[in-house]
Amino acid sequence: MKPDNDNRPLAWTEERAQTNNPLCTRSSARYVGPLMIVRFTKMNGAGNDFVLIDNRDGKIKLQSDDIVKICHRQRGVGADGLMLLVPSRQGKADWAWDFYNNDGSTAEMCGNGARCFARYIQRAIPATNGRTSFETIAGVISAAFEGDRVRVNLTNPKDLRLNEQIQLSIGQTAVHSLNTGVPHAVIFVPNADKAMVQNLGHEVRFHQHFAPRGTNVNFVQVLGSGQIRVRTYERGVEGETLACGTGVTASAIIASKLHGFHSPVTVKVQGGDTLEVSFREDNGTLKDVFLTGPADFTFDGEITL
Repeated sequence: MKPDNDNRPLAWTEERAQTNNPLCTRSSARYVGPLMIVRFTKMNGAGNDFVLIDNRDGKIKLQSDDIVKICHRQRGVGADGLMLLVPSRQGKADWAWDFYNNDGSTAEMCGNGARCFARYIQRAIPATNGRTSFETIAGVISAAFEGDRVRVNLTNPKDLRLNEQIQLSIGQTAVHSLNTGVPHAVIFVPNADKAMVQNLGHEVRFHQHFAPRGTNVNFVQVLGSGQIRVRTYERGVEGETLACGTGVTASAIIASKLHGFHSPVTVKVQGGDTLEVSFREDNGTLKDVFLTGPADFTFDGEITL
């Protein structure tokens, strides 16, 4: 029994089922005195890492402080973000997610996270015919499994703006932007290795031009025809991540506009992996946007909150 002064919901205490599937439990949490022990899975998509938790029974209620603790790299599991698997709320998809940045804030969409989430679903509830779908704040995401790689559709991009000049500490700078589920700014650089991702990324992220919500910031180097390299400063993480799926997508589409690239575009990310972005344009509207890349399981564990 939990203490009378513990307002968190009483969770099931059964251990894992005998299927050896760490997700096949009646609950992913149990109480030991006033403490809640939460089972989780650690995953990464091209180095963009996440904590995933099965909350299909709705018994886990995480506060912002809990999310920050779990994602803390010294005091918790360590992650760029956290996802909860929950039942579909609108009946438009198989499942839904609750997605949080590692600062505890909610996020509309995450391309690398979407691929990891799809493989997490596949392991928990084997997908029919190699596909699944889930609801996000940005819309319904569909996923198809190609071995260890996952292909996810993204919602139709919007708010494309090219060649806007904004004043930065380095002077007037051409910045391009596109919303691929979350807002992204793109700056082309001659050498991604020398890009001032942390300092300049922070400056652009909080620039008044993108107020009040701010933006993610991508530094893009053209490697060749249909090939780019991208480094990303992520809003909510407030620093560089090894990959950002929605940022890769925004960068690929903007590169196609400015450099005449055709779909698909291959993208090398800071973690060393290569992602692929495909899309089509119909009367000026971007449609059928897909992101393909790895989604790897790292380990399963438990954390006390």
